[in-house]
Amino acid sequence: MRYLSTRGPTAAVHDPAAPGFTEILLAGLAADGGLYLPETYPRVSSSDLAQWRALSYADLAFAVLSRFIDDIPPADLKALLARTYTAQAYGNGRSREQAAEITPLRWLERPDAASGEGGLAILELSNGPTLAFKDMAMQLLGNLFEYVLAKRGEEINILGATSGDTGSSAEYAMRGKRGVRVFMLSPHQRMSAFQRAQMYSLHDANIHNIAVRGMFDDAQDIVKAVSNDHAFKARYRIGAVNSINWARVAAQVVYYFKGYFAATGGIGGSNDRQVAFAVPSGNFGNICAGHIARMMGLPIGRLVLATNENDVLDEFFRSGVYRPRATGETHATSSPSMDISKASNFERFVFDLVGRDPAVIRGLWAKVDKGGSFDLSDTPFFARLPAYGFVSGRSTHADRLATIRHTFEKYGLMIDTHTADGLKVGSELRSPEMPMVVLETALPAKFEETIVEALGRRPERPAGLQGIEDLPQRVEVIDVSVDAVKEIIRRHLD
Repeated sequence: MRYLSTRGPTAAVHDPAAPGFTEILLAGLAADGGLYLPETYPRVSSSDLAQWRALSYADLAFAVLSRFIDDIPPADLKALLARTYTAQAYGNGRSREQAAEITPLRWLERPDAASGEGGLAILELSNGPTLAFKDMAMQLLGNLFEYVLAKRGEEINILGATSGDTGSSAEYAMRGKRGVRVFMLSPHQRMSAFQRAQMYSLHDANIHNIAVRGMFDDAQDIVKAVSNDHAFKARYRIGAVNSINWARVAAQVVYYFKGYFAATGGIGGSNDRQVAFAVPSGNFGNICAGHIARMMGLPIGRLVLATNENDVLDEFFRSGVYRPRATGETHATSSPSMDISKASNFERFVFDLVGRDPAVIRGLWAKVDKGGSFDLSDTPFFARLPAYGFVSGRSTHADRLATIRHTFEKYGLMIDTHTADGLKVGSELRSPEMPMVVLETALPAKFEETIVEALGRRPERPAGLQGIEDLPQRVEVIDVSVDAVKEIIRRHLD
């Protein structure tokens, strides 16, 4: 499997000079500023689905990811996945049976064959070490980095930006890893107290936290600017763990397959019944993985994109206009991990939408990168949009409070604010002929203030995270400045 850039000179298939998986794993962003994608999406058959239904999560991950990775020996890849997806790592106080599932499906309303109702469920993705779905990919990324760097005898310095959960997930995955240092940018005072404490309380020598006086988009722009300084990137061996790194997205594809099997009845289930997935979306990485699973042949009938008040993506899927907002127009909300107005992974989907034409992408993102927008409403591209299965909706603070209350009162389940956005929009856009699976984003303990506002009670948290906000914190606060970030990197590495 070879990879190409969304902004490359061509989209030629079978280019012998194109990079393989391990090369793009370490590179992150392509040299031309684009994002890597496989030159073609591997296809899965009904027979594949039948064989994969009974697999453990680690074995399913091997079945899926081996389609994308051919430059790591199969035995080594299988061992890496077995070491990553364990009941110990994803137990979080659950029963042994639930922990072994890694991502158990919780039915809120079971399918009813008599009425034809497909059912409503939540796919639990947040039982990893940082209580967020980002752990599903990031724990693997840490092991992949360590493996590839050891084979090459190299080191890497990770530069990333987080709106809340990516940062802690990356730091917990990379802490203590040989040959890896992490420089993580976050928006100053824009995350929950729990999210800040998870990151800033780490004192490992290879972890460096930098808080930027701005929004997530400002931090993300800095990461891209540093990555596009090719001389600096090469000298300081800069890599990425944001979802601009293809390995992150590829690892997330796996749980769509796992969720599909669970929603369609386990081992005896159908291999052609369609399922809908509702996905809280900020940076488009999570739902992009669903798009890729669908392109591979997984029978996904609908991909329901749910935004909060920062509804740039909802606006596009409704109107064809992609209009990123400036920092001053980006709302600080009670689902802060989605307070994003420039969805970096959106470029991957648009690349497919426009027929994988990198010249079109270069033209569109030349406008976006200069602070502008683009409009596809009167183009053939927008007419193709329904074929990809996307629908979208928006959720507000009042909506998520109401959804949290309703879910707790009716189903006895406490959910976090982002999952509430997904459940609200997913419930509105349910279609009776297919199950609706809402992807859980995080555990409610990460957003205690809003849970208390909604329910008048504090969410439970794992014993090891009690009082985390009281631990000493280590973070450097800076203004929005590419040069300031470069100087911090130099100071620690020179």
